[in-house]
Amino acid sequence: MSHMRLCKISLLVITLCLSFALQAQAQGAGSDEAIHNELRALRDAMLAALERLDVDEMLKHVHPNVVFTAMNAEVCRGPEEVRAYFNRMLKGPNRVVDSVKFNVTVDALTILYGGDTGVAYGSSNDRYKLTDGSDFEVKTRWSATVVKENNRWLLASVQSSANLFDNPLLTYVQRLVYWGSGGAGVIGLLVGLLVGRIFKRNRA
Repeated sequence: MSHMRLCKISLLVITLCLSFALQAQAQGAGSDEAIHNELRALRDAMLAALERLDVDEMLKHVHPNVVFTAMNAEVCRGPEEVRAYFNRMLKGPNRVVDSVKFNVTVDALTILYGGDTGVAYGSSNDRYKLTDGSDFEVKTRWSATVVKENNRWLLASVQSSANLFDNPLLTYVQRLVYWGSGGAGVIGLLVGLLVGRIFKRNRA
């Protein structure tokens, strides 16, 4: 077989291999795009429910074994614990939060592991109004794991965190401690003056 003919056969084989590889890549990309569209639908449904603080609607999209780690480090496992947390924080008689608005953004496409698991992450600027009238914004980072079961994508875990060293909640607590300490000092001073006057009166 001539050298020219071997070259032609080699080029043909390389061309066929490239064609199959590109076709497989295109099919994979198309499949991933379909998955990302399903995940976008899940995201939109969750954000709409979150905007309304509709806990029942949110829980329709979580896994039965969901693990939710809140910004206060409280961990909830299962839909009912998540429901109890939101009700206690937002609806209970001793609630701290009067209202909250979330502005959630996603950093990138969900990282897919196979066709049934993914990890998403991003940030959120959350506006809190507390029952004492305080109003401030907290910037958080979040990550979430999604799984597909029975042909449905569900949230399997969600975690949210804020900057430990620089956030409005820390400033708020520091202010309370400052005024609390100052108030205690003033009370102590007044008590001291009162006791001193009583002592002087008794001596007289």
